[in-house]
Amino acid sequence: MNRNTIRLLVLLGTLSITGIIAVQAYWVKRAFDLKEQQFRQTVMISLRNVANRISTLYKLSKFDNPVTQLSSDYYVANLRVPLDADVLEHYLKEEFKKQNLNTPFEYGIYDCESEKIVYGSYIDSDFETSTVSTKPLPKTDKYLNYFGVRFPSKTSYLASRLDIWLISSLITLIVTVFFGYAMFVILRQKRLSEVQRDFVNNMTHEFQTPISTIRIATDVLSQPKIMEQPERLKKYVQIIRQENNRLKTQVETVLNTARLERGKMQLDIQLQELHSLINEVTEGVQAELEDCLKIELNATKSSIYADRTQLVSLIRNLLENAIKYSPKPPRITIRTENTDDSLMFSVIDNGIGIPKESLEKIFKKFYRVPTGNLHNVKGFGLGLSYVSEIIKAHKWQIKVESEVGQGSTFKVIMKQEN
Repeated sequence: MNRNTIRLLVLLGTLSITGIIAVQAYWVKRAFDLKEQQFRQTVMISLRNVANRISTLYKLSKFDNPVTQLSSDYYVANLRVPLDADVLEHYLKEEFKKQNLNTPFEYGIYDCESEKIVYGSYIDSDFETSTVSTKPLPKTDKYLNYFGVRFPSKTSYLASRLDIWLISSLITLIVTVFFGYAMFVILRQKRLSEVQRDFVNNMTHEFQTPISTIRIATDVLSQPKIMEQPERLKKYVQIIRQENNRLKTQVETVLNTARLERGKMQLDIQLQELHSLINEVTEGVQAELEDCLKIELNATKSSIYADRTQLVSLIRNLLENAIKYSPKPPRITIRTENTDDSLMFSVIDNGIGIPKESLEKIFKKFYRVPTGNLHNVKGFGLGLSYVSEIIKAHKWQIKVESEVGQGSTFKVIMKQEN
């Protein structure tokens, strides 16, 4: 599946999900508005019946429209006469029960003498009177004597009556999450596929070079006259040995990285002399780099507890990485120093540098800093990942300082035991 196809699938899927969510939101809003309209009609009918029952009690004529809605959850009803709160509460409970309006409400009666609404009570959804602190009920100049009823839980009450819509919204949410996860998996799989392809291509190239060199060397050694040229024989034997070691190192890097990540690498922790290991690793490249490699062994305490094999691999990987990404001839400095209770090992180069946005990614497996269309630097993309795993296994720290075009500095901070 190519990149354009994936982009098209993501676009179409996103548009589809967005459309479904928009339609769902529209119908939920319509359903809520309908429930709110039904609620309003039920309240208006209930309060009108209460007002008319009070009018009948006092032998007054009935109202046609005694109820006014002042806000979405607050209603007032005309009384025409003063009324006791207990009587009003009794009528309100009866009428709301009859209309199946099982939601908390609070009421108050306007007092003409004090020109205030005298708060009555808070009635819960079971029509039980309870004490709940609340803000004062608003007044109105529309009626001389009236009572007010407010429904503080109206929104939650209406939402609870949208069962089927809430279920469908939940299903839509699940579908959306599943779609997002599916897109994430597809894009991640695409990235892994590209990484795998690049890794195979790089590994093929890295293996082909020593294999081709060994094949050429064996062809030369198979010639009968080679025995008459001992210096030449020795040279090609040395070439085969070097390339064989190179292959071995590459295979071990891949295998050891996998073992370290799975936690199956058994570390043989012993006291190591860092300066000796640095000299051992650099001995093979000193002749090649000549004056380009500078070694500054400034640490007075250079012993560290570590796995010898892994520490050598760490030194070698950082050195080879500096050589790979530096111009010809490179200028590389290996430095050691003591800081507090730690031993710091640094590799400094004058290479191409690392962009700031890539600094946090360089230790990820297979990650290679983008270099546009240039692919002149070969490798598996495992070197720094392997270094990171070694450092984690030893509980050390690594810091990177780099600027594009100015080179990079890798500092490994190794905690020393007293």
